[in-house]
Amino acid sequence: MMNKVVTFGEVMLRLSAPNYLRLTQCNQLNVSYAGAEANVAVSLANYGIPVEYVTCLPDNPLARKCLKELKGNNVSVNHCLTNGERMGIIFVETGSVNRPSRVFYDRSHSAIAMSQIKMFNWEEIFEDATWFHWTGITPGLSQSDAEVILEALQIAKQKKMTISCDLNYRSKLWKYGKSPSEVMPKLISYCDIILGNEEDCEMMFNIKPKDFNVNNQKNGIEQIQFESVCKQMMEKFPQCKLMAVTLRGAINANHNIWSSIMYTEGKIFKSKQYDITHIVDRIGGGDSFMGGLIYGLITYPQDQQHALEFATAASCLKHTIHGDYNEVSIEEVESLIIGESNGRVKR
Repeated sequence: MMNKVVTFGEVMLRLSAPNYLRLTQCNQLNVSYAGAEANVAVSLANYGIPVEYVTCLPDNPLARKCLKELKGNNVSVNHCLTNGERMGIIFVETGSVNRPSRVFYDRSHSAIAMSQIKMFNWEEIFEDATWFHWTGITPGLSQSDAEVILEALQIAKQKKMTISCDLNYRSKLWKYGKSPSEVMPKLISYCDIILGNEEDCEMMFNIKPKDFNVNNQKNGIEQIQFESVCKQMMEKFPQCKLMAVTLRGAINANHNIWSSIMYTEGKIFKSKQYDITHIVDRIGGGDSFMGGLIYGLITYPQDQQHALEFATAASCLKHTIHGDYNEVSIEEVESLIIGESNGRVKR
């Protein structure tokens, strides 16, 4: 059976300030769509993996345009529900040099946040799927969304599907009376594959690397420091078979050092380190890594190093692309892996 992936979460209207302007300077905004799980779905579809994206959207032109764009990217949206009165909105201000990028959410009471258990027919949604991917963003939206995720996880586990999660801690969420440390451990206990970074693991599970200073990253992050994070996570969640950590060294808003590690079966894998000197748009970078990792693990099951390199290179390329979706091909990613990074025109 061909591997089919299901992703579930919120997709939002993204309104971005153009040309490095501040939102207070703008008379017009660029319109696109954004959402961690939708971003993963688009990446997988670009790589030829069958993928179903599931969400709730209101019945209005903006939502219909969003679904049209997803279908145009070869993402199936057959199980998306029409419900609620509004899409969430994310406003994006792209930073430059010493001014960081900023995001502002307007997503309270969005359609997905009003979801309830038994709204989604998970038996039908998972009928021909082998993989379920979710993120820590969704249970941060509402108590009912946390319950919907648990419902989906229980059915996915019954079907013996591979379950992956990107922890994706968001400090501006979790406003409904529960902290991530109260909600996430039970949900993560179902997961086979976990992706996180230093903030995710610390804020959700109080797990952190030894002697790590988040403000001292000018030369990139020492990869081996995070082996202990992977081991601690896998000890806490014995269902987990693989833990990946993305490592970002922030020199300034336009210049980052990017790499990753992966821990599985008692082995540590370390990726190449990329020097990304002219960032176009870093939002969606982690999602592009997750999409690349899922593709890599499906496509190269016996070559975990290559799976990690594919994910890291795919995410490196995402930093050069406007918008949330990673509009790159397998060929472009593989070319970067083997060192073709000089920017010569491809004719």
